[in-house]
Amino acid sequence: MAKNAVQDNEQVDGPVVADTKPEKSDGRKRRWREHKIARREELVDGTIAAIRARGREIGMDEIASEIGVSKTVLYRYFTDKSDLTTATMMRYVETILAPRIYQAISDELDDFELTHATITAYVETVASDPAIYLYVMANGAGASRDVVAESERMIAELLSTVLGNRLREMEMDSGGSLPWAYGIVGGIQLATHWWISNKSMSAESLIDYLTMMTWGGITGIAAVKGSPAKFKSMPHPLIAPEND
Repeated sequence: MAKNAVQDNEQVDGPVVADTKPEKSDGRKRRWREHKIARREELVDGTIAAIRARGREIGMDEIASEIGVSKTVLYRYFTDKSDLTTATMMRYVETILAPRIYQAISDELDDFELTHATITAYVETVASDPAIYLYVMANGAGASRDVVAESERMIAELLSTVLGNRLREMEMDSGGSLPWAYGIVGGIQLATHWWISNKSMSAESLIDYLTMMTWGGITGIAAVKGSPAKFKSMPHPLIAPEND
């Protein structure tokens, strides 16, 4: 259980008051800040384990119980549930989601395989921790939503760099790299959110459909060398597939 990771050994009968003596104040404040940062990380890790154990509907009382601390301890380090949710989302993005996306993008793959691998990394990361993802999204407001938006921005800008570099290597117009990247990331995130909430198809099918959509867009961009003018000058019939 999560409570093995964190022990309720704080004194909770009053706020921590730093020694105000000039010669000790700065050192004590610094040590308290360092302790608070480390303790918050422990409690966030305990919260993630608690959500995995009890599901997305878990409340503060259950989180405290699962971790093995009193709720007073949680409120000593987090102002409210929103603060804890924000810290949990940041931890999830920094230690789980982002590293897997970065790993997929950094692999030496051809363009199609890279597209498929990156989409797979995102979908499978969400699928492997559905309770964490749904907990954060269900409680996401204010600062928590800002964390979600920031994670999407980081991934989109990374994708924009990769896409822009590739287009320039092929001497194509890379001016649309940023909106294309945001469109791809936003579409995949929204589709995955729908899927994790409904599970009306397998993860493999979702990945295949998203890869088809994304790769179709990329090949369409490449076909006109990234030029909006060339794209607008061409006819765009919806061609029926040939009979097998």
